[in-house]
Amino acid sequence: MTYSTIVNKTRVQLSSMLQRAGYWGAQRPALAMALLLGTGTALGAGVTLADNAMLRSKADRQEALIAATRRDAQREINALAARMGELQAEANRLNALGERLTRIGQLQDGEFDFDKPVGVGGVGPVRDMTKPELDEGMATLGAQFKASGEQLSVLESLLFNRQLDMNSVPGREPIANSYITSGFGGRADPFSGGHANHKGIDFKANVGDPVLAVADGVVSYSGVRSGYGNVIEVDHGNGYVTRYAHNSRLTRKVGELVRAGQEIAKAGSTGRSTGAHVHFEVWENNRVVNPRKFLSQQSPLKMEIKG
Repeated sequence: MTYSTIVNKTRVQLSSMLQRAGYWGAQRPALAMALLLGTGTALGAGVTLADNAMLRSKADRQEALIAATRRDAQREINALAARMGELQAEANRLNALGERLTRIGQLQDGEFDFDKPVGVGGVGPVRDMTKPELDEGMATLGAQFKASGEQLSVLESLLFNRQLDMNSVPGREPIANSYITSGFGGRADPFSGGHANHKGIDFKANVGDPVLAVADGVVSYSGVRSGYGNVIEVDHGNGYVTRYAHNSRLTRKVGELVRAGQEIAKAGSTGRSTGAHVHFEVWENNRVVNPRKFLSQQSPLKMEIKG
């Protein structure tokens, strides 16, 4: 019932009562006057109370509606914040994965800087984004993050496997700060002077110098071989086996995992040797090959002293 309805109804009631009051006033003036005054007071009080009750009820409904709207808005904000947190976590994961791939792929420094924001721009009118548009945009972004993460994970696996393969190929020298004293192939035998086939290359060393694994692998032999003295061999799991001979002491046992650059023995002059040095061989699919091609291109060990 609206306020105008209440007023109109009250007016009708008042008119009817006035008509009755006029009739009674003609018959009984004093009684009519008393009745009129009493009725006016009651009707005035009735209109005021009804009006206040209606306004109070309307205000209560509005307050309830505002409270419900606030609760709904807060739920939307909480849901949006949670989704933004998920997307931020996914973005952090992708950034970390990208940095790892940059290192594995050996990209140049600065080629991908994950700490700097990506430059964007555009022209044209801008309008407020609606909630459905925002929801759709966040869903699309989440799907893109997921797809990119899966692609980067596959790429990481491929690069990691390639890195493992590279780490398992001889690619460094078996001793630090040295040089080649005898090359691979035919040479004069140091004992008899006759022609001999040298199956490896020799590096200058002092007794006790660390002998280093040239690639990742597993120790496949650690002991004494005729002519080689104390020798250690590392199987790199890809057809390559490296041999390090004439050591004074062996520091690794069969079955141990070694990484490129880790010590596996101490240099010496055991076996058929004229002095302390490291004899280094590379075997590829059970066939001895020239180790020179595996040495670092920037290494001074390319220099060979012939005598």
